[in-house]
Amino acid sequence: MLVARRHLYLTAALVWGVPGLTITIKGFLAYCKVSQSQLWWLYIVTLCVVVAFFFIFRSVVKRYINRIATLSERSFLYNTFPPKGWVLILFMMMLGIALKNIPHIPLQFTASFYSGLGPMLIVSSLRYLFAMSNSR
Repeated sequence: MLVARRHLYLTAALVWGVPGLTITIKGFLAYCKVSQSQLWWLYIVTLCVVVAFFFIFRSVVKRYINRIATLSERSFLYNTFPPKGWVLILFMMMLGIALKNIPHIPLQFTASFYSGLGPMLIVSSLRYLFAMSNSR
């Protein structure tokens, strides 16, 4: 099924944004349960996670945006990402499921890691939407 290029940008935004929103909510809810005395160092850890994922996702999203921009005006939906991209998404999903099912993961890990990862996924999602609006 052929779709317009803007649908590829929208698909990419949803694939990154929906999990980003879910993970962000889980991270912030975990922060609400953490002891007040631990917050200062968790903020530092969260900031480090944000910075790390900013640089990781920045290059990946730029590469995928450039890929979508070079496709014809109508393309197959699976062309949103290259095969390696779909494998990366599958790996991240499996990692998330594994983390969810590992018993006794510290609340501090969930709070700091998810609160850093989720917002960066959302920012990446917004970059796809911005690229879609600029491609018209």
